[in-house]
Amino acid sequence: PHERAFEGLRGNCSINGKEDGMNIRSIACCTDFSDNADKAVAASFDLARRFDATLCILHVLPPVVNPVLTEAEWMPPEEAPRDTMLMQIKERMQDRYGDGDAPGVTPHYVVLDGHVSTEILNFLEERHIDLVVLGSYGLSGMGLVLFGSVTKRISQKAACSVMIVRDPQ
Repeated sequence: PHERAFEGLRGNCSINGKEDGMNIRSIACCTDFSDNADKAVAASFDLARRFDATLCILHVLPPVVNPVLTEAEWMPPEEAPRDTMLMQIKERMQDRYGDGDAPGVTPHYVVLDGHVSTEILNFLEERHIDLVVLGSYGLSGMGLVLFGSVTKRISQKAACSVMIVRDPQ
């Protein structure tokens, strides 16, 4: 479905008839493993292939918070299990997305630990990402209440261009 949207795109984008507009050399795509995020990942592979850009697929493991505990009762989780979780998530990303059936694209899988939107924004800035691709929504229900809209925060605060992939249904 996203194929038509990117038809004809190659190399630099033309803005107002000027070829020196947007130069996409690096793309980051954020995933929470939702169906909508999977659509964003597919679109990011396609864009990386068309623009001959590097691609980072990114997941952020949020902090463990128990809303029942008070601050005085909160104890940070042990380090070893958290490190194991980070490795398992990276393996899950590699298994789920592989090479995206995009010849010439070798994705870099990155798992970060911390506040989701803050970690994404820091990553985008530190890596000088040109374009970030996100699903229009991910977590639902309690996840949205606890974490807010990551897509909204990123679209408002990212220094790079932001592409939001919507589910056509």
